[in-house]
Amino acid sequence: MVCQIHSLSSSSSSSSSSSPPSPSPSKPPSSLPSKKTIPPTNTPPQFHSKPPPQPTKLTVDLGAPFSWINCQDNYTSTTYRLVPCESALCYSLEHLACSFCYEPPGPNCGNNTCSLSPENPISNNATVGDAMVDYLAIATTDGSNQGPLTLIPNFVFSCAKTYLLKDLAKGVTGMLALGWSNNSLPLQMSRDLSRPNIFALCLSGSRTGSGVGFYGLPGPYNFLPGVDLSKSLTYTPLVINPFSDTIISYFPHASYKYFIGVTGIKINGQDVAVNKTLLAIDPNSGVGGTRISTVRPYTVLETSIYKVVTDAFAKAAATLKLKAVGPHKPFGLCYDANSTGSTIVGPSVPTIDLVLQSEDVFWRIYGSNSMVRIKKKHVDAWCLGIMDGGTKTRPAIEIGGLQLEDNLLQFDLDGKRLGFSSSVLARRTTCANFNFTVNGQIN
Repeated sequence: MVCQIHSLSSSSSSSSSSSPPSPSPSKPPSSLPSKKTIPPTNTPPQFHSKPPPQPTKLTVDLGAPFSWINCQDNYTSTTYRLVPCESALCYSLEHLACSFCYEPPGPNCGNNTCSLSPENPISNNATVGDAMVDYLAIATTDGSNQGPLTLIPNFVFSCAKTYLLKDLAKGVTGMLALGWSNNSLPLQMSRDLSRPNIFALCLSGSRTGSGVGFYGLPGPYNFLPGVDLSKSLTYTPLVINPFSDTIISYFPHASYKYFIGVTGIKINGQDVAVNKTLLAIDPNSGVGGTRISTVRPYTVLETSIYKVVTDAFAKAAATLKLKAVGPHKPFGLCYDANSTGSTIVGPSVPTIDLVLQSEDVFWRIYGSNSMVRIKKKHVDAWCLGIMDGGTKTRPAIEIGGLQLEDNLLQFDLDGKRLGFSSSVLARRTTCANFNFTVNGQIN
């Protein structure tokens, strides 16, 4: 997805105490537009720097503890401040080392500065970067329209070198952290703007239309034509995984990623015989459970779960007289598009239910979120967008980008619960239907 936030800084390359431009002094909730890119793993938001704000794309990572930006190329702020080593802020970041640099000073080169380890989970790479503080502003919202900017004066993030951008979408210059960490964007905004510790994402399934993220706003979430999606949420507890799986290990701590307690799977209403031991997080290793991810394009299942789910899906599809074709890599289960009907919630295929804390609480996945269209020479097929993760995958289920599109997810971190809508297409709206017309009266 593509979101839009605003880092207010000016256009020199050395640090300075100069003041940023002044956005609205009010502190209402905030919103970010979000836009799908292809493939779904590369879902960049836009980070705005320099006055007037100039966009820089960042990939959203729902499980990262802090944001990072490529400071090696064209980071031209005059208001940034490197975080001193052994400062209270540095200790709060759980840093691993102090850095020294023998090149000309700049945002990517400081002495006795706090070092962090920014990661790219798509390329599975990590590096060492200086911790930094700079101004950031974000558009406000009343849940119906976008409003003026509001300021985060001390936004904490990390610098990174250019090579960490490997495998990110073209033009992306870093990653925006939304993880369960004191230094992710949502928690920094909650702390610095005195807003509720809650955020919501509605990722667009359109190649052209933008979705939206809401920060510090429990609701309403109004979408055209007059649909308040905050009234359509079902809630399930967020589950804490006591083990982190970052590429570089910090001090022992719980995972920054969001897990939910899936207890079963149904295909077209029929139970699938999954190994339920795998659905629970092992308290001794952190393996198992169900994780939500914005950096995986498709849902990934542990091999034994993948096999029984795809077998059950194929049997249910046969009863609907869908014509099996393929497979078409990387997908293993495909159907002739001409044999597949169309509904308001996508291709007419068997539904997949992730059963949660009780039989009547489930996240339903319709065809729009389960199937991928493959169109090429002599091929027109719908393929099941679920991948085999092998036997050693840490989460048993990792819900990926396709399955999140046109679903509104509300992360209530104080209440430790996830609100989910299932497909908003069933409510005759989409995540691209938020009104981004600026309303200057919002305060």
